[in-house]
Amino acid sequence: MAKITTSTLLKMKQQGQKISTITAYDASFAKLFDQAGIHAILIGDSLGMVLQGHDDTIPVSIDDMAYHTHCVSKGVDETLIISDMPFMSYATKEQCFENAAKLMQAGANMVKMEGGSWLVETIKGLVERGISVCGHLGLTPQSVHLLGGFKVQGREEDQALDIIKQAKELEVAGVQLLVLECIPNELGQAISQAVTVPTIGIGAGWHTDGQILVMHDALGISCSYMPKFSRNFLIDTGDIKKAIELYISEVSKGNFPGPDHIFK
Repeated sequence: MAKITTSTLLKMKQQGQKISTITAYDASFAKLFDQAGIHAILIGDSLGMVLQGHDDTIPVSIDDMAYHTHCVSKGVDETLIISDMPFMSYATKEQCFENAAKLMQAGANMVKMEGGSWLVETIKGLVERGISVCGHLGLTPQSVHLLGGFKVQGREEDQALDIIKQAKELEVAGVQLLVLECIPNELGQAISQAVTVPTIGIGAGWHTDGQILVMHDALGISCSYMPKFSRNFLIDTGDIKKAIELYISEVSKGNFPGPDHIFK
């Protein structure tokens, strides 16, 4: 199988094929997920919570992200590698360019940033410099204190319309992928239809072009709680690789997420 690229994922959206994505933070799990056939791996700043034990992602540094991106890249042959830009690592364009370069040099194929309209010029600058960008709208964990906690976004009509507007702006700016987190099922559908780039949902319903889960949630080993939008695939298989293969299959068939995993 050839290396998966953003063109691969775009073609999958156009053909109605679902995209499966998961987080990973080291070479061993990355290799296993790569061999299982996952389409993309995100080195998420979620590592601050699942690896470092913090209450949120705020303490994660760019050096943390570069280190784990380097580790994951050593385990991957075919899967697309996406790396999170952590809290305040892209507050200015110049800062963003420097930190995005660190992640790309560490092995990322694409960087992900949380935020809407205010990021448009920064995204344009990254794209002009040859860096592929994934956007992130809805619940943006780096803004958890501003949002007042980990809450579903876009339930009010005006907020939903604003998120759709920002999704379109990010596409025009040059993002090639868009993560949608913790939004109502219908809003996930509206955004996926409003943009031509693939949408990847996490608690965004079953109409998105693909799904992403934190690996610790998908394997039922999170130390805190299981999010409503997640599912323990390991309990059904008793084998990690088979669990990821089941996850990919269930996403592909449209069986995951199900009615119990969505927000209305």
